[in-house]
Amino acid sequence: MKFSDKLLARLRRAESICVLTGAGISAESGVPTFRGGDGLWKKFKPEELANFDAFIRNPDVVWEWYAYRKKVIQEVVPNPAHVALAELEKLVTDFTLVTQNVDNLHRRAGSMRVLELHGNIERSYCISCRKKFPDVKPPDNRTAPRCDTCGGLIRPDVVWFGELLPQDVFAEAEKAAARCDLFLCIGTSAVVYPAAMLPSTALNHGAYLVEINAEYTDLSSRAHESLLGKAGTIVPAIVQALHTLRNPTP
Repeated sequence: MKFSDKLLARLRRAESICVLTGAGISAESGVPTFRGGDGLWKKFKPEELANFDAFIRNPDVVWEWYAYRKKVIQEVVPNPAHVALAELEKLVTDFTLVTQNVDNLHRRAGSMRVLELHGNIERSYCISCRKKFPDVKPPDNRTAPRCDTCGGLIRPDVVWFGELLPQDVFAEAEKAAARCDLFLCIGTSAVVYPAAMLPSTALNHGAYLVEINAEYTDLSSRAHESLLGKAGTIVPAIVQALHTLRNPTP
């Protein structure tokens, strides 16, 4: 795959790279949007389940939906784009991967420096004592799990509708966007705030902005380049280009 001379030049001298990923990269692994879902869940909208009030009203139903979601996600695997980003992290001195996804596929692919803006579906915590649980499954009777320390309700560690993003995580993402030389926006239209601020932050601080998406978005007119196609094809090609640039054949 051929890239522009400008992108290759930026890639060659980049000391800091920030990446923002969205649902598009996970869709290539087969992760659905969960809007509508299957069977029982077709009659629900995510907004009706992924919010704190719904959880307090009927935690059993919300946990049953998340058990379904977790099962679907655990049956898919990271795709070549996820794997390539994990490799890219090893090639750059300062690398930050910011994701809007909760599916944990970046970590499963080997990425270490991951900022999860919307949390991680594999983690949970008690709403009473805040004890963290790395992986919780609802009991066999399908009732919501309870904390073994205080008896409080355990909830998925994801950002629900009406909740703020974790401020410390977003602050780190903003700093990474402000200091990067190259900003890659992959599989997201970058129109949902506050995550949509990150490409603008990068641009305002002089970064070269590259969009990788299946189609043009509202971000396309502001990006230096828009590479249309599958992330699973384009991202590995970028990593290979960086390998070639830094290790030229004699």
